[in-house]
Amino acid sequence: MSLPAAFIREAQRLIPAQRRFDDPLSTLAFGTDASFYRLIPKLVIRVESEDEVVALLQLAQAEKVPVTFRAAGTSLSGQAITDSVLLVLGDNWNGREVRQQGAQIRLQPGVIGAQANAWLAPFGRKIGPDPASINACKIGGIVANNSSGMCCGTAQNSYHTLAGIRVVLADGTRLDSEDPASVSAFQASHGELLEQLARMGRETRTNTELAAKIRHKYRLKNTTGLSLNALVDFDEPLDILSHLLVGSEGTLGFISAVTYDTVPDHPHKASALIVFPDVEICCNAVTVLKTQPVSAVELLDRRSMRSVQDKPGMPAFVRELSDNACALLIEARAASQALLHEQLAQIMASLAPFAVEKQVDFTEDPQENARLWAIRKDTFPAVGAVRQTGTTVIIEDVTFPVEQLAIGVRRLIELFDKHHYDEAILFGHALEGNLHFVFTQGFDDPEQVARYSAFMEDVTQLVAVEFGGSLKAEHGTGRNMAPFVELEWGRDAYQLMWQLKRLLDPNGILNPDVVLSTDPQIHLKNLKPLPAADEIVDKCIECGFCEPVCPSNGLTLTPRQRIVIWRDIQAKKRAGIDTTELERGYHYQGIDTCAATGLCSQRCPVGINTGELVKKLRSREAHHDKTATWLADHFKTALQGARFTLHAANGARMLLGAPRLAKISAALSKASSGRVPQWTPAMPQAEQAIRVTPVADDQRPRVVYLAACVSRVMGPAAADREQMSLLDKTRGLLEKAGYQVVFPDNQDSLCCGQPFASKGYNEQADAKRDELLAALSKASRGGLDPIYCDTSPCTLRLVQELKDTRLDLYDPVRFIRTHLLDKLTFTPQQQPIAVHVTCSTQHLGESQALIELARLCSVNVVIPEGIHCCGFAGDKGFTQPELNAHSLRTLKDAVQYCEEGISTSRTCEIGLTRHGGIDYHGLVYLVDRVTQPRRT
Repeated sequence: MSLPAAFIREAQRLIPAQRRFDDPLSTLAFGTDASFYRLIPKLVIRVESEDEVVALLQLAQAEKVPVTFRAAGTSLSGQAITDSVLLVLGDNWNGREVRQQGAQIRLQPGVIGAQANAWLAPFGRKIGPDPASINACKIGGIVANNSSGMCCGTAQNSYHTLAGIRVVLADGTRLDSEDPASVSAFQASHGELLEQLARMGRETRTNTELAAKIRHKYRLKNTTGLSLNALVDFDEPLDILSHLLVGSEGTLGFISAVTYDTVPDHPHKASALIVFPDVEICCNAVTVLKTQPVSAVELLDRRSMRSVQDKPGMPAFVRELSDNACALLIEARAASQALLHEQLAQIMASLAPFAVEKQVDFTEDPQENARLWAIRKDTFPAVGAVRQTGTTVIIEDVTFPVEQLAIGVRRLIELFDKHHYDEAILFGHALEGNLHFVFTQGFDDPEQVARYSAFMEDVTQLVAVEFGGSLKAEHGTGRNMAPFVELEWGRDAYQLMWQLKRLLDPNGILNPDVVLSTDPQIHLKNLKPLPAADEIVDKCIECGFCEPVCPSNGLTLTPRQRIVIWRDIQAKKRAGIDTTELERGYHYQGIDTCAATGLCSQRCPVGINTGELVKKLRSREAHHDKTATWLADHFKTALQGARFTLHAANGARMLLGAPRLAKISAALSKASSGRVPQWTPAMPQAEQAIRVTPVADDQRPRVVYLAACVSRVMGPAAADREQMSLLDKTRGLLEKAGYQVVFPDNQDSLCCGQPFASKGYNEQADAKRDELLAALSKASRGGLDPIYCDTSPCTLRLVQELKDTRLDLYDPVRFIRTHLLDKLTFTPQQQPIAVHVTCSTQHLGESQALIELARLCSVNVVIPEGIHCCGFAGDKGFTQPELNAHSLRTLKDAVQYCEEGISTSRTCEIGLTRHGGIDYHGLVYLVDRVTQPRRT
């Protein structure tokens, strides 16, 4: 079925073409969320305003077109996919208002959960929900799924911390519960709807059996079905409506803003890992801990601990635990250290009667805490990483009454064995009786689907019928539990949910088959294939955690989408389907506009670097081996050519003027498909070649200065107020600190190989890297002297491949913090400084150190939020300037009060200067300006 012509025609009038997608590549890319379902939308629209949502819903209502809303697409139960129209949040949904010193915060649905907490951190507050996906998921999804997490429990979820909500209903009507005028208008226009909600509430509360059941169900963690507790918790129809929207998964309306009552974020915390001999003892301990001052108690069965026991940093004893062992990871938090210590003593005293096999005592050390929590957080990805290619990872999410947790765990393990899910692991939020179980599942043949179906029948009977528990505790009902809502709730409650659905969405256009479905087999349909594509990415579970840090997110494809499309291309090829058109689109969207910096790997639960796949694909197209070899062998000549080009560009600027040159070069760059670089006022002038005369009989300590090729070629821009080159500034700073600066021989011929590697010429890249390392070994006298590299991407490439462990290589951040702090006196400046942490600085683990150095240098340091990678990516800023522009589209506003920005990569600084509207320089410029030699 295609969309009605009238709908398409009107949507074209409402939404610009660049925000409408109906091509096969885009619809497939957006047809994927973190679940094991796939539906391909017929039309994807990126919406940028509430007005657009209103107009589109009114249109959808008139034409009976189903609509699904999507924020981050990290949902695990198929809530954010459709085969009709998908409305995706664009850039303009990131508004926030912090109120009452952080006691409340109003947020738009596009805000990432972790960002909301970053805004609240200065006030010692946070939002209540704490899902594991908080670094990627967005407020719209958190509220729509009533997400919780490790510390949230039931008391601090969105439902219980809701202070206000703004929604657009299925008919396009807006309601803001915090705006008296909006409420008054809604009461006038929708009085009958409100009266029906009030009536349903009264009837539900007077039905004592049903009301008791609802209260019991929500004593547990529960996101199965619609939020019926709204009918028993409130009598005001507006309150009922507001709370019905929480957990409705986009089936009752669009949430365009939410106000939270925030919760304390206590600064003092400690964690312990207690291993018990068996499940019964472990679960009995949970019952005791329920009354103790704990903030989180995570259960890990023996299988889950086995899945991570060989990971670096794991306690050695984890390998030696008995077969029936079961562990609790316990965290306590407090406003003061003294109070924390009181709590820890109380907790340990309560556990004294229980037999313990092994334990890691409570620790307040942040690194030890992180190591303990890694055991819990790595379990899910550990299963994903070892699964058979072609299978998917399924994570289910149930609740048992906590007093029956032990038998519930035992019975679940018996079901794993019965259905031969030998790799299945079990862990969860023990205080709430909330268990996650993770297993791998193929859907390639009917037999595998039948096995999954039989397993789900058994699980639902066990949890919902035998134990009266929840089939979905915190991941939302979605599609995979929609057929079992009546089984869990019973006929009366189920029919009540349908009445609410039909009242608020009479034509059934909002996210059909999610939460409520008339199809008892919906959970077995539209199952997502995960075909083999490339060993680099085959372990991808399509969770979307990578997306927030990707510079091309919102421009072309994200890492998740790159993998989705490449999988589809490979599967189609194996099936003999022509992929020419798909590959043509993928070349630009997937390959050309990938920065390939690998930040995605830092967020990926299974450590996938999608940039490595892109580099591999580029290497297949690298057909100019002879040219690459010539450039590698004649690198000095190549640098001279680059300097000549910059000289020529500067001459053209002087002759034509900057505005005219920028216009001409933009046209040339576009006409040449990026082969002619685009000139901008931030374009550097040519740097002079290094000329050094060593000082005879110099007794100062030596440092080998490796000036990257970009530093040796690119000087300051003509418009830059700072006209001293990075070379001279760095050498001056090092000498100020008392160092003798030496350079490797034949420096203009040296290169780390990064320019070759990024283009897919790996052989030439490796040869240049090895040549450079040999020169550095000689210059440093076999590693006696430290080696300072002035550009962090080059440092990273050398460090990643460093086989000669004698060499001591430093990027600017690490060298300054380890070698210069004790030799210089810092007098911080008053002027605000913007800091850009490059991708390579993040990979080197120096992000926080760079920020702390900046704070030594300036009393006002600005770190623009939401910019993880500048998108310049070596030369992409010249050849694909739209990637750089897109990545830095919010920079100018963020740094408007700064006079200068700092970074550690010359090429990044070109793009940052252009799009930030301020000059960006290397870190050494700032450090040199605010320091004097320390008097001994």
